[in-house]
Amino acid sequence: VQLQASGGGLVQSGGSLRLSCAASGRTFSAYNMGWFRQAPGKDREFVASISWNKIDTYYVDTVKGRFTISRDNAKNTVYLQMNSLKPDDTAVYYCAASSQILLRAAETDYWGQGTQVTVSS
Repeated sequence: VQLQASGGGLVQSGGSLRLSCAASGRTFSAYNMGWFRQAPGKDREFVASISWNKIDTYYVDTVKGRFTISRDNAKNTVYLQMNSLKPDDTAVYYCAASSQILLRAAETDYWGQGTQVTVSS
């Protein structure tokens, strides 16, 4: 699976962004999909994931109520809607695909290239 993330940018605190990740290659609908982020000097952190059938979603506590993950299997795309952004959300955001329930970086089978999100105060 090849993953191409987009939608990052510079936004003021309280603003919104929507990240997209387009997949190609193997059957997208068979994979659980997720988003991770990595801030400078920090480890890559789980943000959110969604099961292949859209039934289950998971979020890190710090984004619950602000971020929403979704997917469109017909378009081979997963989205991350980010609202009420904070400076602490500043990071490179990576999309990921996994044949397992996706909660940790070690469970990832495929990574996208990352997109920068910068939130100014």
